[in-house]
Amino acid sequence: MIVVVTATPNEMKAVFPDAPRMAQGEMVEHDFNGHTLLLAVTGVGLVNTALILGALLERDDVDGVVNMGIAGAYDLDEFPMLSTCYCWQETWPEYGLLDEEGSVDPKGIGFPQGQADGQIVWNRVKLNPVNDAKVMELTLGDKWLRASSVTVSSVTGTPERAGWLKVSCNANVENMEGFGMAYGTKRADMPFLEVRTISNMVGSRDAEDWDLKGALRRLGEAAETLFTA
Repeated sequence: MIVVVTATPNEMKAVFPDAPRMAQGEMVEHDFNGHTLLLAVTGVGLVNTALILGALLERDDVDGVVNMGIAGAYDLDEFPMLSTCYCWQETWPEYGLLDEEGSVDPKGIGFPQGQADGQIVWNRVKLNPVNDAKVMELTLGDKWLRASSVTVSSVTGTPERAGWLKVSCNANVENMEGFGMAYGTKRADMPFLEVRTISNMVGSRDAEDWDLKGALRRLGEAAETLFTA
């Protein structure tokens, strides 16, 4: 069975409007376009994500994990508002040794996260979205963009910080859960796909640079493509 995970109940309702309203930590089976899925709402952030993913990976009926949600883009010319992307890389830029200028060296404290796929993981996990989608018999949209994603614990609130993250992490989009999902599924050798729709420009708090409702609507459209009947 394929698990579909979102951070919030609103994202899950946008992905599957006919599914029952779910609370944080809840898991529900749901039939969609001929697919029997297990839905899970983690709550926002890496800690909540890890807690739910750990419970999911203990089950013997899980064949793959799909993380769906909204994200901010560092450059709206490259990743336009309301566009859909799938992630080929996840970076956690806050892990390591923080210097006085705000830069973080992931190797600065000498302790890696661990190992995944035979590689030492410091603050970055590379994904195989096309291959894993094929394994899970899912369909990627022809016009979906391929993104390098950053996972943060604090939403980036300034253009200066956004610019640093974009350059230092070779990043396109920003979220708050993806690294936990990417790392956990890699360690478990589990197929994984992260699909996000662009809701805002990273670093801006201006209302004109945000469209949450539109991004949520696009999540539902993305699900129709992914889980083609």
